[in-house]
Amino acid sequence: MSAAIESSTSPASVTSSRTYSRWVSLAVLCAGTLMTILDGNIVTVAMPAIQSDLGFSGPGLAWVVNAYLIAFGGLLLLVGRLGDLVGRKRMFTAGLAVFTAASVVCGTATGQGVLIAARAVQGVGGAMASAVVLGMLVALFPEPREQARAIAVFSAVGAAGGALGTFLGGALTQALNWHWIFLINLPIGVAAWLAAVRVLAPERGAGLGSGADYPGAALVTGALMLTVYVIVGAGNRSLTATMLLAALALGLFTAFTVRQARAARPLLRLRLFRSRLLTGANAVQVLMIGTMYGFQFIGALYLQRVLGYGELATGTAFLPAPIAIGLLMLGLSARTVARFGGYRVLLAGLVLITAGMALLSRAPADGSYAADVLPPLLLLSAGFAAAMPALTGLAMSGAREEDAGLASGLFNTTQVVGGSLGLATLTTLAAHRTDTLLDGGTALIPATAEGYQLAFRVATAIALAALVLAGVTLRPRGE
Repeated sequence: MSAAIESSTSPASVTSSRTYSRWVSLAVLCAGTLMTILDGNIVTVAMPAIQSDLGFSGPGLAWVVNAYLIAFGGLLLLVGRLGDLVGRKRMFTAGLAVFTAASVVCGTATGQGVLIAARAVQGVGGAMASAVVLGMLVALFPEPREQARAIAVFSAVGAAGGALGTFLGGALTQALNWHWIFLINLPIGVAAWLAAVRVLAPERGAGLGSGADYPGAALVTGALMLTVYVIVGAGNRSLTATMLLAALALGLFTAFTVRQARAARPLLRLRLFRSRLLTGANAVQVLMIGTMYGFQFIGALYLQRVLGYGELATGTAFLPAPIAIGLLMLGLSARTVARFGGYRVLLAGLVLITAGMALLSRAPADGSYAADVLPPLLLLSAGFAAAMPALTGLAMSGAREEDAGLASGLFNTTQVVGGSLGLATLTTLAAHRTDTLLDGGTALIPATAEGYQLAFRVATAIALAALVLAGVTLRPRGE
């Protein structure tokens, strides 16, 4: 009997149990993250149905997306730091609860104001849940090889979830109605919250007194929210107004930096930016995510407005992306990074992304999905599957344990800023080119296709800039 007890509690069994617990925890973190990522993309295909049902104007409809992005992007850095202070598990579970409750309000909304306000609250909950995940993941898997595998799994879920959201948005809207793109979050959110409470290990955190710089928090949150607002609304205001708002955002960032340099307990330790890997990886991510967001949004518009695809067909057309990303990230990413190093894998991924965007920039008005969309879609998926886990690992390897939540929040913030900036820039360029051609007498579909081609050419240049920047800033010492 005693031998059996000793056997069941042997070091090997304890190690196996801990390993199982960590991977179950990773599954819970991935489930919560998947819900927030799905919601960021699932709305895109349903926008025409929402506009028709609730009577939104064109500029008003944009706020269904903007309200979420501004709250989400503006709060990521703050809640990432607060997660370090109050405990990342508490922040994660609270975020899931807020996000799920707001999703129900979105799904039952019958007026424009309610939907926009609920989307903003969704952004708050999404930021709370997302900002601390990478910090928790790094703490769960400190060993480099296992950490690379965990990051590959997490990145696969995030990347595939983005593309899967486009499919689900089309399927739910066409089969039921747009309300279900939000209501589907209720069972997922409740299940994820219950699992998180039970599975995730509790954390005390450093305590609010260790870094609760409230004036600094107000400055950086205001600066980030204003930055996202400037980006997402640039096409609907004058250049002068945009420049003034951008200058105000820059002023808030400057005041925040001065505050952090002098504060006894800063919200953001400026020494974090002395890490070449962390700073370089975040800069590369702004460019890379800007390219990918532009592809996802404008690629969907190309299918609908040029090739004449419906909502469900558009979502289905994107399905090869999450499948390819999931298979490559789960099957190859961790082993490839372990063998060749994150730097080389990142460069290879960025080469594929650049090539995919260059190929897509040739998509004509009389194109076809099989010849003009699917090949670049697969190249972009393969490139992103290689680049994203490698970039994530490089960024988080540049942060200390006590700053992991903040580094996680920063990495997520640059995703939102990069995505918003890329989307605003590319859609504005495409619309301007199309309008110019229409004014010159070009037919609607050819003019629209040429506008999208311009956007894809600019996205190619941005991807190339990301490749060059990564080559310069992230090169391992001694190479």
